[in-house]
Amino acid sequence: MSYRSILVGTDGSPSSLLAVDRAAALAGATGAVLVLASAYHPMPEKERTTAADRLGDLAYKVQGSTPAEDALRVARERAVSAGAKEIETIAEEGDAVDVISSIARSRGVDLVVVGNRGLNSLAGRLLGSVPANLSHKSPCDVLIVRTTDGK
Repeated sequence: MSYRSILVGTDGSPSSLLAVDRAAALAGATGAVLVLASAYHPMPEKERTTAADRLGDLAYKVQGSTPAEDALRVARERAVSAGAKEIETIAEEGDAVDVISSIARSRGVDLVVVGNRGLNSLAGRLLGSVPANLSHKSPCDVLIVRTTDGK
């Protein structure tokens, strides 16, 4: 079976961007559509105002964009560099596992790709991590990319 569509979750972290690199290379090699997804929780107005006061015009890298949109912009640039040809982006409010599994289901993707960050942490073992929970909730194959050194 060949993958026709690949979904990769990113929050802009170095770990998630390594997963984007791997997913994009695979999409480029197979001719698959690459869907870049970022889940987010809106910042309460009080926190948003406080952050803007502290950071001034640097509150967002690009005027009017959100952190999720910024993460997707960086991920798109990396995906193009890694060989992906057809790329879609989605920023959706909600928990990462719920958003990624929902997008995978609604788009009928063949493969979900995530980084392994958090799999070996104490919090990950107690609360569950995005990769571990996605492996149970995803409607399709899940590729967990080793993005940390495992220490």
